[in-house]
This record gives sequence, C-alpha cells and structure tokens, in this order.
Amino acid sequence: MITLTPKAQETIARFIEQAGMPVVGLRISVSDGGCSGHKYAMQLETEAGAEDQVLPFGDVSLLVDPTSFPMLDGCTVDFVESLEGSGFKFENPNAKAACNCGKSFAA
Repeated sequence: MITLTPKAQETIARFIEQAGMPVVGLRISVSDGGCSGHKYAMQLETEAGAEDQVLPFGDVSLLVDPTSFPMLDGCTVDFVESLEGSGFKFENPNAKAACNCGKSFAA
C-alpha cells in the first residue's frame, strides 16, 4: 500500500486542476538512474495503462505500473515546503540507502 499525506493529495489535486486537460491521475514510477541506482518519476496521465494499479485518494488517483509497485509498496509520499525549496518527499521502507537529494535510492 502507498500512502499520500493530506498535503500531497491537496498539491496533486491543484496540479490536476491547473493541467488544462482531462487527467485521470498522477503516475508514480521507479526507473534505473539517479545517484543511488533508482529514481522516482511523477507525471500527470490522461489515461491509465491496462496493467496499472489505480489507487484512489479522495479526489485524486495514483497510477502505478506493476514493475514499480513492489519498490513503492509501503511508501509514504508527502509534499514539503521549506526555505530550501518545495517538492514531494518519499519515505520508502524498501530503500536501503537514499541520496541527499531524496530523488533516488538503492534497493
């Protein structure tokens, strides 16, 4: 199970509202890359893939492909705002190590 904090849900809903096109949800995926081996990616999607898991959170839905789901299972996604900047923060129990930027991890 993936958890979205209320702040993350609110932020995603705002992005969807401002997209200017029909959006079914936010895709969260994991791919090879980044400074620790795997990196997170997020993008708004106009349709879900046939094999996607669609996870509803109030007014927003997450779309997760079957390859990424095991690496995201148990993850909490938050949106943080600070003096250093703002962005999505992943607390991933599957990550053995993470880089300082918080955008990549080692599994």
